Amino acid sequence: MNNAPLQGIRILAATLAMTVGGGIYAATPSQNLPFPLLEKFESFGLKDGFPTHKVHCVLPASDGKLWVGTWKGLMVRENGKFRKIGVEDGLSQQMVVCLVEDPRTGDLWIGTMRGLNRYSAGRITTFTQTSSGLPNNVVYGLEIMGDTLWVATAAGLGAKSLVIGVASVGGTLPESWTDALIEALEAGLDIVSGMHTPLSALPRLEMAVRRTGRRFIEVRRPPAGLPVGTGLKRTGKRLLTVGTDCALGKKYTALALTRAFQDKGIAADFRATGQTGIMIAGSGIPMDAVISDFLAGAAECLSPDAAPDHWDVIEGQGSLLHPAYAGVSLGLLHGSQPDVIVVCHEPGRIDMLGTANYTLPTLTETIELNLRLARRTNPSARCAGISLNTSALTAEQTQAAFEAAERETGLPAADPMKAGGTLDRLVSSCLA
Repeated sequence: MNNAPLQGIRILAATLAMTVGGGIYAATPSQNLPFPLLEKFESFGLKDGFPTHKVHCVLPASDGKLWVGTWKGLMVRENGKFRKIGVEDGLSQQMVVCLVEDPRTGDLWIGTMRGLNRYSAGRITTFTQTSSGLPNNVVYGLEIMGDTLWVATAAGLGAKSLVIGVASVGGTLPESWTDALIEALEAGLDIVSGMHTPLSALPRLEMAVRRTGRRFIEVRRPPAGLPVGTGLKRTGKRLLTVGTDCALGKKYTALALTRAFQDKGIAADFRATGQTGIMIAGSGIPMDAVISDFLAGAAECLSPDAAPDHWDVIEGQGSLLHPAYAGVSLGLLHGSQPDVIVVCHEPGRIDMLGTANYTLPTLTETIELNLRLARRTNPSARCAGISLNTSALTAEQTQAAFEAAERETGLPAADPMKAGGTLDRLVSSCLA
């Protein structure tokens, strides 16, 4: 029996397992079956000489060696032991993204964040944008077809920017990220940052931006000249997503409802209020970066007068009951003057994000508080329904969560990630 397919399946299992616990994992089959019966997992990581637990790619070579691309160099396993091949050995850059073996020669091709490398007979040859005509130094993929090596680069795939899309507490940009960001600049990419930390607070990065001529685009910067809110009623219709907590689906709910409205032929626009929403929509105001005096005014500017049948669907932020972020939520609520709110919630979440001893409010409490405060600037505000994030639930649990929310509130409940009857009912309630 040919063992090559079994080896490939074992390596696939290793690749999947590494994302769970860090490092890489290999499984051994118990007998010669058409598929491997996984009896045991063996883990490899720092204790085996790995410079990091972060692994990008794994390649079993025809000569029995196992190659592993990591964030901090290339690892090879031979004679039962791992050793590292790094920049000091001629590798063009330490972050190894992809690997492929040439079946004709046995040469190993190595894609990194700064160029292409060939490992042949123990020697490394480097190919970069300046030395070999690569369109870009960031190599994302490699494939050999016949006698041709295909190289996927950031430029070849159309990438022009690196997006910092994480949501760290306080929106800080750690100094430890600077080296990787400089590498992106040197690879010809602009940087799009959704963080609070300004470029001026990172001198090394600022110097690299000037040296490379690339751009550092700061999305989380509100426009100048925002006014104080007036509370004056505006024309058009508005929907605001609110939540029992942070980070549970307000943005996606607003996007899904906007699309559902448009599919019905209704004029509707998604209004982004956070950095990721702004990157998706191409415009918006990052409400958590606005000086508190101008929060309501910023929301009024974000959703100006419109035609009577036009809907602005506004991305919510935070929660009125969150001890850290309620201020942003309230300013957005008053300035948005929503005609309709949709409450977003994650069934099973107990504590409010980033807090200790602050339990989530009930749906009823959330509706009552949001409507009481919303009616300060729009007396006719109403709640149309509940948007549930059921990503952690089974189908049976999801249905039970819908039924529980509807019993508690008397309103339709849906998960906007799951199109169908429940979402249709929520959309109809919003438009009623």
